[in-house]
Amino acid sequence: MAREVINTSEAPAPIGPYSQAIQSGATLYVSGQIALDAASGELINDNITEETHQVMKNLEAILSAAGADFSKVVKCSIFVKNMSDFATVNEAYGQYFKLQPPARETVEVSGLPKNVNVEISCIATLD
Repeated sequence: MAREVINTSEAPAPIGPYSQAIQSGATLYVSGQIALDAASGELINDNITEETHQVMKNLEAILSAAGADFSKVVKCSIFVKNMSDFATVNEAYGQYFKLQPPARETVEVSGLPKNVNVEISCIATLD
């Protein structure tokens, strides 16, 4: 099965030894995204709503680079620093999945890269 690295300048460059996404057959594995603005390199974290929207924009850019969109996402993993932000993150996240949202889990963690409040990864189908 072919394995292809997916990379786009429309999403932040990886900050470690990983790819933005890997396509394996008809499955796309998108690495966890944080609220880095690809153009400026700045963190968008004035509030959890804006931060979540930036994370989703980064995911969207990577999905698009692979020829997909949010309708193709089958699974998401959400990591939050504070579970009290869950409702706000959930509201922003939900705006990207109006119909048939994917499977997912949300986990509270003690820390995230660059001290952000939310990180989201996803798996999508490309068929």
